[in-house]
Amino acid sequence: MVTSLPLPQTCSIALIDQVVQERANGVNAAWFNGHADEWRVRVEAYIAARGNPEEVPTWDAIMANRKRFLNLYNSPGKDSVQRPILAGLRDRKLQYCPSCGEEGTPNTLDHYLPKDGYPHFAISPVNLTPMCDICQQIKGVQVLDDQDRRIYLHPYFDDFLSAQVLRLIIGRPFEAPEEFSLEPDPDLPEDLKEITQRHIGGLDLVRRYSHFFRDSYIRLLKLAHKARDTGQNVPNLIETFKEVHGMRSANVWPHIFYSAVAEDGDLLEYLANGVLPDQL
Repeated sequence: MVTSLPLPQTCSIALIDQVVQERANGVNAAWFNGHADEWRVRVEAYIAARGNPEEVPTWDAIMANRKRFLNLYNSPGKDSVQRPILAGLRDRKLQYCPSCGEEGTPNTLDHYLPKDGYPHFAISPVNLTPMCDICQQIKGVQVLDDQDRRIYLHPYFDDFLSAQVLRLIIGRPFEAPEEFSLEPDPDLPEDLKEITQRHIGGLDLVRRYSHFFRDSYIRLLKLAHKARDTGQNVPNLIETFKEVHGMRSANVWPHIFYSAVAEDGDLLEYLANGVLPDQL
């Protein structure tokens, strides 16, 4: 699930001045100088709006020449100021996608506001977040739903993501649950529940991770078998697994899974004392 990330160290506004200065003697000098002030204003507005596409307007006046912005990202010069910054953003040591929780280091950068529609944010660090390939393919260029509400959570600006924001509900019967469902944490304010629910649907998280939850449940039953055979306390063991995974993030899938188990009193009773299936 989405995880809160610290803002990039590079100042997105200062980067504009560096890029414009770098082009002071080039063929595009006049164009970038002529748009520098407005460019700064728009990046400042992005930051003030926390990247929310409901509040950040497009910049129609530059769309005819948007390639001048896009080339800064797509074809950064060998000695360009933005090249090492982009490389640094790609070189994160994360072991999961911050937009979905997929295990493994994200392979790409996502433009939270798509660069084709918002080319002036193409190299703005605050608009660039690590993301796995599947999330990026699903997200595409869509940022608003049919009611013009933002769909996706922002790893840099949605501060509440530092806490667990999803709850997994494990279905019945305990021997082989027929359904696993996700919902926003019931303690979230209503507006945060709504954006969280749109994010779940926008990235198709329930379908994508149902196999993970089913496989995790089979492993859970095996764990319960082994724990009981060796005289271990099953609820305590599950709490330990929950805490270990939570050390990485409250919103990675293993922590969400074990949190669901730990909070389900009937399931804990079944795992500790019920009749477990023999064939797993």
